[in-house]
Amino acid sequence: MSRDVIIRRYRDADQDVVVDLWSRAVRRAHPFIEGEGEGERARILREVYLVRAENWVAERAGTVIGLLGLLPGGEIGGLFVAPEAQGGGAGRQLVERAAARYGALTLEVFEGNARARRFYAHLGFTERGRRVDEETGHPLLVLERAAPLRSVGWLHVREGRLLSVRTRGNDTFYLPGGKYEPGESAPEALSRELSEELGLDVPAGTLTEAFVIHDVAHGKNGRRLHMTCFTGGPQDIVPVPGREIAEYAWFDRREARERCAPAHSQVVDRLVAQGRMPG
Repeated sequence: MSRDVIIRRYRDADQDVVVDLWSRAVRRAHPFIEGEGEGERARILREVYLVRAENWVAERAGTVIGLLGLLPGGEIGGLFVAPEAQGGGAGRQLVERAAARYGALTLEVFEGNARARRFYAHLGFTERGRRVDEETGHPLLVLERAAPLRSVGWLHVREGRLLSVRTRGNDTFYLPGGKYEPGESAPEALSRELSEELGLDVPAGTLTEAFVIHDVAHGKNGRRLHMTCFTGGPQDIVPVPGREIAEYAWFDRREARERCAPAHSQVVDRLVAQGRMPG
């Protein structure tokens, strides 16, 4: 069975399976709430939240396994993954979809839901406050996460080795690329960065989005990273390091893991899976 997760908008035809996975997930997460996952709470889900919220689902091999409900301003109103699918990445991908839509995020989680608290802490959420839920009488924690750093990176592989750069005063290598400037699209930002960093002329129109990496930004005190990676451009290149670049190098899988920023591990794993780098 495929392990790939697809994130898409909720459809009315999803209602029965979504309500079922929600019911099983919340009964597991909130055993301290009497009547959880049924009755009036299930009616409110069907008639209010699935109608009024901006809802997304996670789907694997044609089966819906997760639900994300978004409220205005970047508030996660609800995030639920079927018990049998938990730990497989669907919840994280739904959170990152929310971040892609709104940037900074907030949510509430019951203090007694230890598993969810660990999950959100791992994704960089911190406690901002707390209150008592009027309906159940149980304490809720208010969590928040800053908008991720948005960047772009170039995937240039030569003889199975990945091009990486190191800035002056830093001993860690990164993908060629960097942050956006106001008004730039992702390909435009990368085209400019490649010119500034390596003296390369790579027109934005020659770049093709490959995938997006979500990880912790290196050296940014736990802030999350949203890096859009591109292929394309010339293959026969002679980089000329710019003012900020101390050196460039091509690394194999082992060297990349040892000498590059944490997000490189995800990048290399994707490239290995695509057959562009040896395992």
